[in-house]
Amino acid sequence: MRSLSLISLLAPAFVFASSEGVSPTATDLFTIAGFPISNSILTTWIIAALIIIAVRLAVGTPKLIPGKGQAVVEGMAQGLRDALEPIVGKQMIGKTFPLLCGFFVFILLMNWSGLLPGVGTIKYSHDGHWLEAIRPANSDLNTTLALSIISFLAWTYFVLRYAGLKVLIFDLFGNKADRKEIGWGMWIMLSFIFVGVGGIEVVSIAFRLISLSFRLYGNVFGGENLIHSLGGIAPYVVPAIAGLLEVLVGLIQAFVFTLLSAVYIGLICNHEGGHDEEHAH
Repeated sequence: MRSLSLISLLAPAFVFASSEGVSPTATDLFTIAGFPISNSILTTWIIAALIIIAVRLAVGTPKLIPGKGQAVVEGMAQGLRDALEPIVGKQMIGKTFPLLCGFFVFILLMNWSGLLPGVGTIKYSHDGHWLEAIRPANSDLNTTLALSIISFLAWTYFVLRYAGLKVLIFDLFGNKADRKEIGWGMWIMLSFIFVGVGGIEVVSIAFRLISLSFRLYGNVFGGENLIHSLGGIAPYVVPAIAGLLEVLVGLIQAFVFTLLSAVYIGLICNHEGGHDEEHAH
């Protein structure tokens, strides 16, 4: 029994997957200063600490002539930057990249955290039930909702700071038609249409909080339950294959969240003759 418990700490979650699945809600483990700390928060802290330690060990003190670890980290960051630059624009990529890169790395590792040794396999007994002591952070809706709120607040800041309220209002409600070509009558009629479309756009912007959070949560939570369900049908082999699929899904979902955050910012900030160019003159 001891050997099995030790192996469960060292083996990936899909090895000991069961048909019970993952609970839709996180479990509170303990409290700090009256604030409950759930198993998903604990996983978040562990993964965040591992990210900091790994980067520090790989990069150390940044040098003008990078070592192997620094070169690898800079190469991956540059690849992500090159992919996002056409979306947010050359003027905005330097300002937004720290946030977007943070989103991608954090979400990617959180998505993959369910495959790490101990996550989903370390359990404790509470009121006669075995509960997960550590669970994938993004299988908790609270985590994905928090990420969506950060993305929304960042979008609001970048748009108001670097495009301006006037540009935002015109982008949402402004009449983009050329008045000289279509005449006053048609232009006024189109103005009402653009105002109506702008109202719909405001609703869609508000729903980004729901779409971003539920898309990420649904994919991660569904993947975790798939692995556990397959574990009850055919242990070891089939869940391991599903785990490999989850590696790809986790990568795609991390990039989708980051890409959508970049698109939302770039749609308004990535305009020719924008706020920054006006100040340059």
